[in-house]
Amino acid sequence: MPDKILVTYASRAGSTVGVAEAIGQTLAENDFQVDVRPMSDVTDLAPYRAVVAGSAIRDGQWLPEAMQFMRTHQAALSQRPVATFMVCMTMAAKNETYRAGVAEWMGPVRALVRPVSEGYFAGALDLSKVPSLRKRLMFRVSIALGVWAEGDHRNWDAIRAWAEALAPRLHA
Repeated sequence: MPDKILVTYASRAGSTVGVAEAIGQTLAENDFQVDVRPMSDVTDLAPYRAVVAGSAIRDGQWLPEAMQFMRTHQAALSQRPVATFMVCMTMAAKNETYRAGVAEWMGPVRALVRPVSEGYFAGALDLSKVPSLRKRLMFRVSIALGVWAEGDHRNWDAIRAWAEALAPRLHA
């Protein structure tokens, strides 16, 4: 089996792209050959010994194209180590109660694959990138109530630490 790792992602506003790139860079610094690619560009997993797959979260779910990727490649994913991650603003919420249920959102992914590790990361909130007026208003209300703040909430140290901890699991 080849020794290359695929880090693949689905993103809406770009936060997940940045997280995937940081994971890929960290794995490369740990002597892995790494490809970082959007899920929409991946057609074959044969070149990869392991896969790290992640998605932005919308309405408590992985993006539809991310779930489709997991279903399409389920058989190939079952034959290699797979780590999964999600990027969502709920991880930036100040109230622990909000963050407590986030792991449940990985349930549909776990029904398809058995991740060797799962990463949960906050994203960035840029209201200008929120496409729907209704969603922008909901975010504005949440900001006014102090649920979270606009800005980049990605914890790069936590992302890199998670990626470093993947190294032995991806060799399995």
